[in-house]
Amino acid sequence: MKSSSVIRRAVLVATAVVLAAGCTARAGDTGKGTVSPAPTSAAPAPTESATGDDKPSSSATPSTGTPSASDPATGEPPGAKVLMDDGDENTQVRELQARLRQVGYFDRAPTGFYGTMTAGAVKGFQKKRGLPQTGTVDETTWRKLVALTHEPTADELRPATTNKLDAPDPRCLTGRVLCISKESRTLAWMIDGKVVSSLDVRFGSENTPTREGEFKVEWKAREWTSTIYHTPMPYAMFFGRGQAVHYSADFAARGYAGASHGCVNVRDKGKLAVLFDAVKVGDKVVVHW
Repeated sequence: MKSSSVIRRAVLVATAVVLAAGCTARAGDTGKGTVSPAPTSAAPAPTESATGDDKPSSSATPSTGTPSASDPATGEPPGAKVLMDDGDENTQVRELQARLRQVGYFDRAPTGFYGTMTAGAVKGFQKKRGLPQTGTVDETTWRKLVALTHEPTADELRPATTNKLDAPDPRCLTGRVLCISKESRTLAWMIDGKVVSSLDVRFGSENTPTREGEFKVEWKAREWTSTIYHTPMPYAMFFGRGQAVHYSADFAARGYAGASHGCVNVRDKGKLAVLFDAVKVGDKVVVHW
């Protein structure tokens, strides 16, 4: 009986081994009658997240092949977490642009909007520093930029204007005036001949020109969408036959590479918001060369 019991146990153990091997083989059968080992679980390789929500752990590297290159300064894989990306609009983007301007990669006033021009500046900085040229700001890119720059001053974050103001038109020297120059591509908010604030502006193309002359602010809309082109026109101040001064996300992103449909585009949303509150219906608008 004892030997029979021993034999029965041996048969049961052998059967269990065969069944276990059969489950493993079904999961990874090579087709050659051999049993493949069960696949090991490996964390995925680090990837960039456009929303900045994915932060790989320190062990998030492939289990096979060569390990990913690490940043010599930190020992961490590049692009561990995306902090800023195309389409973002906030104070951190404004600081990014001001710091890039300090080291010569951003040649205009900060706007706070992350568009193609900002992405190009980031790529240039990344190329110079030997980082992956993603055009997005990850933790490594940000640390390197911060180390090479100083905290931007208020004037660096919000300079008067990128473009230099020219001499105002004589019609701008009295009263409350939005004095808009096509020559210098600027808008100067003037009261009794003194410049209170100024902004960069963009005009219409040859096919949709911005009209010149003296007008008045007819009405205002903090939020407005074009009924013709169906594009947003925040902080719109209409001055004549549908043309208006308003914020343009396209101008903020592409600069003078584009044009409006006849309106006066502004790319600094924060400064325009302040101006919008100051301007009253009936104030003068002068568009001149």
